[in-house]
Amino acid sequence: MHFSALQKYILKSCYLNSTAKVPRLVFMKYYQNLTKAPKHDAQVGSVTKSLESLIDRSLLKGYGVRTPRKWFISEIKLTAVGKKVAKRLIGQQPPLPLPLKKLILKK
Repeated sequence: MHFSALQKYILKSCYLNSTAKVPRLVFMKYYQNLTKAPKHDAQVGSVTKSLESLIDRSLLKGYGVRTPRKWFISEIKLTAVGKKVAKRLIGQQPPLPLPLKKLILKK
């Protein structure tokens, strides 16, 4: 499966967290390390979309309030499949940030 950087961060932080249920506000820390972080509303929206996508893939279980039109997710929990995927993501070596195309062309 292909995951965005935010989705990888969510899975890793859920796996490494000591509590079973992780509050949603923990994932806003992802944007603190970025140099060009989007506005707060865009951050909340992208975290929501990422959580819903991971829930649809049955990697997470969401807890919150259901209104007639919308879910308000307050906490999440990893499923058994999500734990396997997160464990695999933690074990992967991150790619090098080298521009490989430029290096190949210079030779």
